[in-house]
Amino acid sequence: MVDSRRVGGHRVGMRLQLAIDVANLAEAIDFYSRLFGAEPAKVEDGYANWALSDPPLKFVVFERTDGTAGAINHLGLEVESADEVVAAEQRLRTEGLVTTGIDETMCCFAEKVETWVTDPNGHRWEIYVKTADHPTARDNVVLSHRSTTDDGAAAGGAVATGSAAGTSLSGVVTVDDVSAGPCCA
Repeated sequence: MVDSRRVGGHRVGMRLQLAIDVANLAEAIDFYSRLFGAEPAKVEDGYANWALSDPPLKFVVFERTDGTAGAINHLGLEVESADEVVAAEQRLRTEGLVTTGIDETMCCFAEKVETWVTDPNGHRWEIYVKTADHPTARDNVVLSHRSTTDDGAAAGGAVATGSAAGTSLSGVVTVDDVSAGPCCA
């Protein structure tokens, strides 16, 4: 469960996500289970996550056998609803940051509503809500892309993560050719 608190009279539920690449999943699960004093909430092929309440952290490991272990995969903020993702994405755009727009995806063995932004050093930040578990989707698959500007195009000119072709339907782009995108890359 995402921790909830009040800020300025409004309920705010957010948990920091840190996703890292590891060389050996079994060793990582052993180490981080002992470090956090908790077993993973989910373990899949090449993937595990801990949904911690103390500290409020979603910690994710991706097994990488290609020599990229030890790197930050991506960072994120897990929120409680799709409306919060939309509000965060609108706030980021108002602040002048380029986002991917709002995508409904399958990624990290879950179905999600998400938006992405990249910091000046190239660290990718995901703001998301998990809407369901998914048994097989490790890599990102964009199911639909919601328009985030008045002209029907997503901020930054992206149609959908993975450059899938789509058709605009009252603010929603349906993905005709579902393709993998940058999540969990």
